[in-house]
Amino acid sequence: MFKKISLTGIILVIILGPIVLIKFLQINSLISMGKAGAAAGMPATPVATYVAAAQEWEETISAIGSLQAVQGVTLAAELGGTVVEIAVENGAAVSKDDVVVRLDTSVEQAQLAAAEANLKLAQLQLDRSKSLLSQATISQAEFDTADASAKASAAQLANIRAQIAKKTLRAPFAGRVGIRTVNLGQTLSAGTLVIPLQSLDPIFIDFNLPQQRLASVAAGQELRVTIDGISAPFVGKITAINPEVDPVTRNVRVQGTLANPGEKLRPGMFAEIAVVQPVKRQVVAVPATAIIYAPFGDSVYVVEEKDGKTIARQQFVRLSGARGDFVAIADGIAAGARVVSAGAFKLQNGASVTPNDAMQPEASLTPTPKNT
Repeated sequence: MFKKISLTGIILVIILGPIVLIKFLQINSLISMGKAGAAAGMPATPVATYVAAAQEWEETISAIGSLQAVQGVTLAAELGGTVVEIAVENGAAVSKDDVVVRLDTSVEQAQLAAAEANLKLAQLQLDRSKSLLSQATISQAEFDTADASAKASAAQLANIRAQIAKKTLRAPFAGRVGIRTVNLGQTLSAGTLVIPLQSLDPIFIDFNLPQQRLASVAAGQELRVTIDGISAPFVGKITAINPEVDPVTRNVRVQGTLANPGEKLRPGMFAEIAVVQPVKRQVVAVPATAIIYAPFGDSVYVVEEKDGKTIARQQFVRLSGARGDFVAIADGIAAGARVVSAGAFKLQNGASVTPNDAMQPEASLTPTPKNT
């Protein structure tokens, strides 16, 4: 039995011995390579850097609002009648007092001719009565009757002319008409809406601000207005501030005026508004790509020389707003500090780095995205 066990052990040693020896040599080789790598140190990471700069930033108050026409109405028929002429095309520009729509006035024109004849006759009778009164041929009462008849005829004539005028719809101000809601030959009743008319240049921008901001705004302050779908912002000024604060929302309504020569802005558009404050503030700014955001605190990597090496030291900072591609640093670094602006996400505190500013992304206070 003992001989059998010994023989089995010898066979296992012969079979497994080379395998164990090979594994031992592999593990030993890996340990040696790890020690050699640790002694040589990790390779330096290429990064782009940026020198934190002192900048002068405008203070702004942000708000949202909507565009309103300086003057805007929907023209309506004052009197009933049949449409006999549509003098403008949909969307056309019109001047003040331009004819927009005419209604049938054939009945009124006939009445006008009769009223003009009656007035002429009444005026002749009045002139004759004046002559007879001067000769004491008629009484004062008869003259007064002739005078009243002439005045009544004149009033009747004026009434008919007013009816004719009301059946001719004219533009009350210069602007652009919209899409008409009536057609040629259609019979309208009094009050029927006919066509919208808007004055588009200039145009109002209405928005609300909380009462805490009331002391920070005044008539004449500059506004920068951004509209979705229009790349360039529009510049205007505050022209009116409501004298009362809404007791429900505690907001105050503010109105600005924008030039709109190309009529790109239309009433009802949604807008983002920046109210520019007269006082500017000094900040230390770095590109937004330099910031490492984390729940436990925001940080940047400051590039320093240590023991003959260029390293990145993690520095926690306190932010105080953003402008374009830049972020303002309120505390943590000073102007002149060199920070990692590209490649920071792959660094650890104290990591060796190789600055390569060719990797530096372009940063601007007023970036303009390009359409692709």
